[in-house]
Amino acid sequence: MLTLYPGASVIQPSNGVRPEFSFHFTSFPPSSTVKFALRNHYASSKASFLVVKAKRSQDISSQSFDIEIDNEDDDDDEEEEYEARSSGFRGREEEKNYDKDPEFAEILGSCLDDPEKARSKMEDRLRKKRNKILHTKTGSGTPMKVTFNKFDFSNSYIWFEFYNAPLEKDISLICDTIRSWHIIGRLGGCNSMNMQLSQSPLEKRPSYDAIQGANVNPTTFYNIGDLEVQDNLARIWVDIGTSEPLILDVLINALTQISSDYIGIKQVVFGGSELENWKENLTSEDAGYSVHQI
Repeated sequence: MLTLYPGASVIQPSNGVRPEFSFHFTSFPPSSTVKFALRNHYASSKASFLVVKAKRSQDISSQSFDIEIDNEDDDDDEEEEYEARSSGFRGREEEKNYDKDPEFAEILGSCLDDPEKARSKMEDRLRKKRNKILHTKTGSGTPMKVTFNKFDFSNSYIWFEFYNAPLEKDISLICDTIRSWHIIGRLGGCNSMNMQLSQSPLEKRPSYDAIQGANVNPTTFYNIGDLEVQDNLARIWVDIGTSEPLILDVLINALTQISSDYIGIKQVVFGGSELENWKENLTSEDAGYSVHQI
């Protein structure tokens, strides 16, 4: 590199050899020192800069790849840590819910001292909260048992025994069935004396004699009571009036389908003034007694 000093009389090389020529700067004002770089040196510097830049970008890309891997590991660790905290939180929440149920704690505390008392309290608890209990199977594959116990068409009870205490929706279905049965019977729809179509031959074209149907003695369902429910038992008082077995067949057929598809009915008893486990003096809703209007 050469260094020019304006205003100097002679430029001397760095090796100490005096040149044979000189420069005289008489018309230029003094100025700062100016340095000139050779062209080949600039090219090599530029090439070195590009190499360094490429290497740096390569290092940055590899470094970002390492960072991504570390982030994935961190995410896995954070997820495991979150699951651990969540499971611990759920456990504490369950314990907290048990602590807030003094009734259940009292039942558990009395299991060893007085098992009968604990059993009675558990039954009362299930009875009060039976509407919140979900049965795994609503219907029953076992056929419904039907018995008659001195049944009087004009004054008798019809008893129902279910496998489980019926839920609110089950009681609603039973009430709708009995209500429909009563309406059909009250309108004379269940009259076995006028069954022209069911008794006519199948190979012939059906025909109906209106005069014969009008002259048949009518059957009327006189009166019916409300449905009473105690736990898994129920009863209803009826006054059918006319001794018409067809009206009973209609009810039995409907209850058979309900027992199979919706709520299991263990047995239906026509007649009798009492049924096993039925308590006449039980009238409290908290004890499992309820009345439903038909």
